[in-house]
Amino acid sequence: MTKPCPFCAIEPAALVYEDAATVAFLDRGPLAIGHVLLIPRAHVETIFDADDATLTALALASKTIAVAIKRALAADGLFVAQNNVVSQSVPHLHVHLVPRFVGDKLFSNGSMVWKRVRYRDEAHRDETAAKIRTALGR
Repeated sequence: MTKPCPFCAIEPAALVYEDAATVAFLDRGPLAIGHVLLIPRAHVETIFDADDATLTALALASKTIAVAIKRALAADGLFVAQNNVVSQSVPHLHVHLVPRFVGDKLFSNGSMVWKRVRYRDEAHRDETAAKIRTALGR
């Protein structure tokens, strides 16, 4: 028996967005406060396994969520990434939406710095999710 997919059992308090095809929630090990993971509802392991409808839904939701994160957190910009197989920690297709701020040092000397941050506590996480949901009009 294979292990159940952790992304197929989303923690409701961390949800920031959902539609018929996708779900978005705060990353438990964020690169920045407000780092969101967007996944298809259907269990698809990688981009290589996804159909065009799934990829279209992810792309459209990515833009919607990116705009909301930027507005909700007064971010200067956003880093949007999608990784497959190599270094993919959860075998469920997902898009990272990471708020960026001038001088945040997410990239250092031209390299990505995967330094994780933590929310102060669960209330800080919930407040961040609520800000993004509000910016989405939800």
